[in-house]
Amino acid sequence: MTQKKNYFIDPHIHVTSRTTDDYQAMRNAGIVAIIEPAFWLGQPRTQVGAFQDYFSSLVGWERFRASQFGISHYCAMGLNSKEANNEPLAEQVMELLPLYVGKENVVAIGEIGYDDQTKAEDKYFRLQLELAKTVQLPVMIHTPHRDKKKGTSRSMDVCEEHDIDPGLVVIDHNNEETVGEVLDRGFWAAFTIYPHTKMGSERMVEIVRRYGPERIIVDSSADWGVSDPLSVPKTAALMQKQGIPEDHIQLVTYQNALTAYGQSGKMKETDWLEKEPVDRRQLFEGNSVLRGQIPEVGYSSSDIVEN
Repeated sequence: MTQKKNYFIDPHIHVTSRTTDDYQAMRNAGIVAIIEPAFWLGQPRTQVGAFQDYFSSLVGWERFRASQFGISHYCAMGLNSKEANNEPLAEQVMELLPLYVGKENVVAIGEIGYDDQTKAEDKYFRLQLELAKTVQLPVMIHTPHRDKKKGTSRSMDVCEEHDIDPGLVVIDHNNEETVGEVLDRGFWAAFTIYPHTKMGSERMVEIVRRYGPERIIVDSSADWGVSDPLSVPKTAALMQKQGIPEDHIQLVTYQNALTAYGQSGKMKETDWLEKEPVDRRQLFEGNSVLRGQIPEVGYSSSDIVEN
């Protein structure tokens, strides 16, 4: 099966913190599938029950909520690097993770890696790489905002020390300083299109022009901060405008993510191309996304607004 025109995957987005208007706009723009990696919530969690409820929402309510807008929702499970520094709590989260990584929409362990590159972060990064090996899932790595080049190289070194196939590892939040080494070492190189930090759309065009589309992935990382859940389709439109070949655009905004995370065996193109039309009469544990509105029945993810 081939990609339908104007279909996109956003393989790193935190939709728990987004609105239904965002979901509607994403569907209209052609986003048919998303991956939501576990991450921190803007302030530290203080007890393991908070992680348990959060993980449950990623495999439950949020998956249902996305489906109500014709979007296939997958997630990655992990202890994020920032909260790995609370070791007593981190130990409890590590005991919790095996209960969730086998759920049907969990396509990776992530996002994991380094923040301040502390000993605790290193310890739990390594433990989660071993978990990924045990459950045979790909890995999504968060590279640090500070000392990014050092942290990116170190992340790949540790993966190699643990005999993780680079083809199973997506190194995210790359920039011009890191991309060459990531590609040279055989890892997937993901780029977050995030305002004023990480990577911009214009710069992303030049990276694809310079390095080509192989093993390059575009995502939004849209979260509770100032961010754009339409970064992927907007970057695709800019690439088209600036003369990037259509097949290159298709690879970096759709197919590469599907290939990388499809290695989980849980993410398939038929999940959205053969999906039943949305029926908002459906409920999740007695709840819906509606608040008194008449349920919409019959539209599907093929109802895409032309860019």
